[in-house]
Amino acid sequence: MIELTQLTKIYNGFTAVDRLSLRVDRGEIFGFIGPNGAGKTTTIKMLGGVLAPTAGSVVVGGIDLQAEPERAKRKIGFIPDRPYLYEKLTGLEFLRFTADIYGVPVSEFQPKATASLEKFALADWSNELIESYSHGMKQRLIMAAAVLHDPEVLIVDEPMVGLDPLAIIMVKKLFRQLAADGVTIFMSTHTLKIAEDICDRIGIISRGRLIANGTAADLRREANATEADLEQVFLNLTANVPAPE
Repeated sequence: MIELTQLTKIYNGFTAVDRLSLRVDRGEIFGFIGPNGAGKTTTIKMLGGVLAPTAGSVVVGGIDLQAEPERAKRKIGFIPDRPYLYEKLTGLEFLRFTADIYGVPVSEFQPKATASLEKFALADWSNELIESYSHGMKQRLIMAAAVLHDPEVLIVDEPMVGLDPLAIIMVKKLFRQLAADGVTIFMSTHTLKIAEDICDRIGIISRGRLIANGTAADLRREANATEADLEQVFLNLTANVPAPE
């Protein structure tokens, strides 16, 4: 469902993402982890069509994102780590704005919006201005908007930031349900326990390069740490990674 081929991003001579090749299948939850500055958010932005790659390609559902950006983006729900919201809109108005962008038919908007707000425990706040929402509520509203058009792929950067424990449990359950329904989820996170809890496969990026890719058990074997927790595995695998040439 997602195919990255030799994906590269260079900023003023600095290689942020270095020839990243990866495939994520339909219905798979793929966790993307790495140290600060490793290239996670840059990769996420290229997957979401926010940032153009220097080289390489992103293909979503068989559609090249650079060649046919509008068609490809209709398949994608994008949840950034620092979402921008129009705070003078109500939650429901923001969902209507999002629905218009993605071409959700007017006749389908209300039932979809109602269902999405209920999923994220925002139904009671749907007619309140977004400026009155807490940080966690704003994050949940972005998620509600991202799934409104029934995307085939969900691209998520740090989904649990600012969420309380109950909201984290709710979002984890929702991601599992979406994956069971065939939605592909590509998720970056600093919270290794969350990656281990819900991801089918985990990729580790360091200095712009994908240095490991597999299940948590695969990564433990690769790190020669079969009894260690994922944090120790992460430290073992990211130690002494050379800089890009």
